[in-house]
Amino acid sequence: MPGSTLQHLPTTLQECRKRGWQSVDIVLVTGDAYIDHPSFGVALIGRLLEHHGLRVAILAQPRHDSAIDFQRFGKPHLFFGITAGNLDSIVANYTGNGKVRDSDAYSTDGNPWWPGQRSKTNRKRPDRASIVYANLAREAYKEVTIVLGGVEASLRRFIHYDYKQKRLRNSVLTDAKADILTYGMAEKSILSIARRLQHNQKITAIDGSCERLTENQFKERLVNIPAEHLTYLPSWEELSTDPTRFMEAELLIDKHMRGKATGRLVQKQQSGWVLQHQPQPSPTEQELDELYDLPFTRIPHPSAGDVPAYRMIRHSITTVRGCPGNCSFCAITRHQGPAVSSRSHRSILREAETITAMTDFSGTISDLGGPTANLYGTTCKIGGCKKHDCLYPEVCEHLQLNEQALLTLLDNVASLKEVKHVFISSGLRMELLLKTPELLERLLRYHTPGALKIAPEHTEPNVLELMHKESHEILREFVAECRRIGSRLNKKVELTPYVITGHPGSTEEDASKLVRKMHNLGLAVRKFQDFTPTPGTLATAMQVSGQDTAGRKILIPSASQKNRQRAIVENAFHKSRKIGRRRHLKRRKRN
Repeated sequence: MPGSTLQHLPTTLQECRKRGWQSVDIVLVTGDAYIDHPSFGVALIGRLLEHHGLRVAILAQPRHDSAIDFQRFGKPHLFFGITAGNLDSIVANYTGNGKVRDSDAYSTDGNPWWPGQRSKTNRKRPDRASIVYANLAREAYKEVTIVLGGVEASLRRFIHYDYKQKRLRNSVLTDAKADILTYGMAEKSILSIARRLQHNQKITAIDGSCERLTENQFKERLVNIPAEHLTYLPSWEELSTDPTRFMEAELLIDKHMRGKATGRLVQKQQSGWVLQHQPQPSPTEQELDELYDLPFTRIPHPSAGDVPAYRMIRHSITTVRGCPGNCSFCAITRHQGPAVSSRSHRSILREAETITAMTDFSGTISDLGGPTANLYGTTCKIGGCKKHDCLYPEVCEHLQLNEQALLTLLDNVASLKEVKHVFISSGLRMELLLKTPELLERLLRYHTPGALKIAPEHTEPNVLELMHKESHEILREFVAECRRIGSRLNKKVELTPYVITGHPGSTEEDASKLVRKMHNLGLAVRKFQDFTPTPGTLATAMQVSGQDTAGRKILIPSASQKNRQRAIVENAFHKSRKIGRRRHLKRRKRN
């Protein structure tokens, strides 16, 4: 049973001593409570490093009003590995409108505060945690190597927009004065860094990493890098003078990441340079299997207590990584990459069997998924391309769907003795489901937890084009097909659409049309959110530059305009909910 014989990675000096360790090689610092589950990045990296013979300790949600917690294990032999956690710290701490969040799903009991006054210094996860933690690690041990990683570092590796401060900021690598930054999922990068440090080698020119260079260091490097292998992004001075060039910078980064370019990106900061090396190759099936087969306890460390995010994912399984959808408001491609990597059935079944042995398992696998669950098993007929834009404006003719692979996987997991239900709760692309009718019917019949969640995001063509999303016609076709299947199964099909209001280029008129079109389809919009200009997305570049990706000027909704757009959708939802309640009560009276 998970947790009965396995140990968590140590979180205190006493736990290290019980293992016979007098010191540690690596301290991984995270803004999340410590959950030893493969859905948490720090657990994945920690178990991987441990598997390769390294002594790894976890410093979870350290106090950040002094460096004392960073001295807990002594100076690590190799490095401090620092992540803000599973979320960017500003996203975790503030809404898209900059209001302080009063809950944190990655903290004990969802409480983001230490006991005492609610202040920035008393928040468990500090703002811009990567920078704060790096500074404290350096204060604790002046000569220690500091490695940044995780979502926050990955998406803030170049000059980026900070929506809380409403301004551009330098790379977190230069602001934190860290030694190196790993971007993307980083398993291969972090192992390369560890091995080099073990052998007293320089941690330079590592795929999937960024370096911080002084002016002189950059000039020295230029001697060994052919000019055609370098792409210069607009500098801090250029972006400060002309914010429209922020779109130019983001498009170059996007093109480089989607094309998995072999060259390097460079950008002048306020002080020094950031040099990004080419991305790491996407993991193979075998590499993904080996990673997820590592011995996770799958439970929170005793000090973590009840963590809401864990309750959501404890019986879930990651089956697929990467997404070629390239939605403008989404950073998955920037972080995980555009190529789809899938695990083998054998590996997924082993994890499912592990879950069924957990003491709290009641028969339901809550999710078999990833960024886009029904991309599982997909491949490219031509082996990939530099564009990696497989779903827009329509599904690429070279994308090979593997409907049978996912159907067989669902059957195999459902056939396990202790399993009563297998659900897919991750995102699903409607245009792909329309091309896999047997899978769609199976999902509606057996594998949907209540309502099927879909993400049209909007209905208006001008907004959908800016979002890089499929046309509204796809939603109409999808709803009709689901109802045809429901009629055939004699089952009412519930659909829950997700929408975004306040996206760059959208208006109140667009919001009103969205409501009408959803109403005409018989859909109630229960899941909606204001656009949040998070780092690392092209939609955020639109917000900053006032332009679309083609350089055309677009309207950027003000805060009050965004609020009014949200109110239009919100009011329509509350109205439909009241009507639904009245109809429900009438039916009860009649019965």
